Amino acid sequence: MDYLESMGAAEKKSGAPKAGSGSFLYDYWMAPQDDARNHVIVRDGLGMILLNKFPYANGHLLVALGDPRPTLLDYEPAQRAHLWALVDRAADLMQRALEPQGINIGVNQGRAAGAGVPQHLHAHLVPRWGGDVNFMTVVGNVRVMPGSLERMFERYCAVR
Repeated sequence: MDYLESMGAAEKKSGAPKAGSGSFLYDYWMAPQDDARNHVIVRDGLGMILLNKFPYANGHLLVALGDPRPTLLDYEPAQRAHLWALVDRAADLMQRALEPQGINIGVNQGRAAGAGVPQHLHAHLVPRWGGDVNFMTVVGNVRVMPGSLERMFERYCAVR
């Protein structure tokens, strides 16, 4: 709710839109100095783990390589292996930080599959607890639970 209420004020303060790549993931990759502000929890030489700014559930993580490509098979085998190694690391962080009862892990490849950034493949990790579904089942099969991105960022950073 804090985010929604602050959107208008932040928009007015920010001035004219800035040029971007069309992929916020790539923009974040190119700005390591802004990792804390962008909620990037882990960054290595090839990719990053970050909080989803528009989560299905508190603690929803994204994993992406810095090199933006639209499909999994557009990456070389070593890059795909690194992506999945980052997914492993994200799942471990989630397990230790949140102790969920389950985790949904998935990739939406292409706009028709639900990709919000179809030009930059990324994985989603969504923490789950028994009984956490409600009206969102039609959209994402999870319940939106409001909470501060900053507080969630601190929790993940504490266990990385």
